Amino acid sequence: MKIQERTGAGAGRSAGPAQPSVGDRLPTAPRERKPALAALAVLLILLGALGATTLVLQAGNRIEVVKITAEIPAGSSVNSSNVTSVMVADDDSIHYVKWSQLESLEKLKALNTIPAGAVAVGEMFGSGSTLAAGKAVVGLSLKEGQYPVGLKMGDVVAAYRVSSNGSSTGNSSSSSSSSSSSGSGGSPIVGRATVSYVPGPDKSGDLVGSTNFAVTLTVNSDDAAALAQAAATGSVALVRVPGVSGNGN
Repeated sequence: MKIQERTGAGAGRSAGPAQPSVGDRLPTAPRERKPALAALAVLLILLGALGATTLVLQAGNRIEVVKITAEIPAGSSVNSSNVTSVMVADDDSIHYVKWSQLESLEKLKALNTIPAGAVAVGEMFGSGSTLAAGKAVVGLSLKEGQYPVGLKMGDVVAAYRVSSNGSSTGNSSSSSSSSSSSGSGGSPIVGRATVSYVPGPDKSGDLVGSTNFAVTLTVNSDDAAALAQAAATGSVALVRVPGVSGNGN
């Protein structure tokens, strides 16, 4: 009897701890929202779009300006042979010379030597005389054969006296023997002069007559008189010599 009572008493007990049903899940923590990070992401996107728009607008705001393609000595001017046009971003703080102002720029003189590759700005040019002390400018009217082909501004040349037939000669008062000697190896009228101007390829108005070529040299003042006298009679020939240009040095 005791055994049965003990068995009956244990019949209503569970054999193990109660387990949750299969359909039930443990509760999860609610997801934390971060509105500050979301706002920062939106702000970065807007800033990127604004920056891209600014770059596009700056790239479109460009102007056509003058660029120097060949060195321009001090006191010389630009012409179509030593400039070209380039596009640059417009900047009010830089006084660019616009390509549309080229004709006006040709009437001005370089205040200092301008190297090739520089973009022209207003401060580089002026209307006054820019000759250094002890220098003079002499104009020549030369025929073919009296100047080297391809002569350009900034070239350093020597000026020799020549006779009407193109051979080198001494002074007009010299004897024929001295003229012959001068022709074979006489000293130049000017040993070193700088070409400060030659006409551009489309400057037909700079041609003297139908065949003569107008060239301007910057020389030492002491050589100017002799060179001008020879130029007046057309008895000058130019020879390009090595050296760095330097306003007639």
